[in-house]
Amino acid sequence: MTRSSTLGELRASGYADRTVKQEIAANAAARLRHGRPVVEGLVGFDDTVLPALETALLAGHDLILLGERGQAKSRILRSLVGLLDEWLPVVDGSEVGDHPYHPFSPAARALVAERGDDTPVTWVHRDDRFAEKLATPDIAVADLIGDVDPIKVAEGRYLGDEGTIHFGLIPRHNRGIVAINELPDLAERIQVALLNVMEERDVQVRGYTLRLPLDLLVVATANPEDYTNRGRIITPLKDRFGAEVRTHYPLTVEQEVTVMTQEAVIPTGDSLPRVVVPAFMAEVLAAFTRALRAAPEVNQRSGVSVRLSTGNFETLAASAVRRALRTGEPRAVARTADLVQVLSAGIGKIEFETFEEGRETDILERLLRRCLLEVFRRRTAGLDLGALVAAFDDGRQVETGDLVSAGDLLAQLDEIPGLGRLLGALDVGEEPALAAAALEFALEGLHLSRRLDRTDLGPAAFRYTGPTSIQQEFRG
Repeated sequence: MTRSSTLGELRASGYADRTVKQEIAANAAARLRHGRPVVEGLVGFDDTVLPALETALLAGHDLILLGERGQAKSRILRSLVGLLDEWLPVVDGSEVGDHPYHPFSPAARALVAERGDDTPVTWVHRDDRFAEKLATPDIAVADLIGDVDPIKVAEGRYLGDEGTIHFGLIPRHNRGIVAINELPDLAERIQVALLNVMEERDVQVRGYTLRLPLDLLVVATANPEDYTNRGRIITPLKDRFGAEVRTHYPLTVEQEVTVMTQEAVIPTGDSLPRVVVPAFMAEVLAAFTRALRAAPEVNQRSGVSVRLSTGNFETLAASAVRRALRTGEPRAVARTADLVQVLSAGIGKIEFETFEEGRETDILERLLRRCLLEVFRRRTAGLDLGALVAAFDDGRQVETGDLVSAGDLLAQLDEIPGLGRLLGALDVGEEPALAAAALEFALEGLHLSRRLDRTDLGPAAFRYTGPTSIQQEFRG
């Protein structure tokens, strides 16, 4: 619609007088009517999280998202901005986004009383109507609500004059969305101040009560453990949220892979080779994350974020790029040897139980080997790799690592029995770089299946030998 410049023009245009919750509900309804979700880009939430979220928004409820870290809670909060109207009229110069029809701040009321229909109106973009605050114990009431401005008092106003108040984050985003991450981390006195805003719509600053008919959608996030009766949130505040929406991690390996490939930022540029992460390598990373979420050695109260999967995917791709740059290969294809860099980069992102101190690396290596074997067996089920094992019977050996080129790896075997069937099982093409990735994955899978031996030559370098060689070395 045409953006009016005065109050009179706004009334004449027929601008709808509705609250922010009505505005969001109407825009959410429009999306649903056209078959679109209220939040785009979420994976695995269609039948679980989204129905609860859509219902809460249509009901006009303040809501709290409960879930472990890395379950897209912040993404959901920020996506709600898209449900606001693109532009919103406010009284020109208003600190608190006064509605031109219903101004409540002293300055806006005085301006409308003086100018009437000639009151100037300005328009605010929806991106400026969203405020997000990470709750920390050091947050003060002044940060969220406001405080008396000593400069205004020094100018001659009385301390009890409402015009002396400097508004905080919440009043300044009136007629918008206020999001508070990790709500239980707020000190109790700050929670009480927030309770007043949500229920009574008043602000108490240094004993002076200011009635503010704030128009807000309040959304928050919390860890489910902190939101119980034993948690760190006051009971009356819990009662003010009209809806609780539970989030969760991806339910399947396929969903985890989809999130990884969707969220990961892969190195690109004219000076960099094109990156390919084979599907079987992505499945190993996804299975690794899911294994960590079930491992008793890992502190499950802190959770294992999807960001770990995404970071591991990016590290795997970057290790492949490093090899391609060092060896001159035109394409960077992720291989099993690159998983060494994944372990090195990700160990600090996982919280272990205290009694596992000192064993972190061993635990991660064991879980990763188990996941690689799981994917290998699933991918090669029904595939006879006996001929590949037999190729090592005469003492042949293959050396590989994160800096061994695809050509050098493939050249160590005159022919690779059953390579075509292996490539088909792993769903990769016959390009040398992809064939090398498939071969290295098969060799590691056969080693973990105890059909080949592996000797570590360095942090990310290995030698594979056959069973006959193992027996000969043992006798020697």
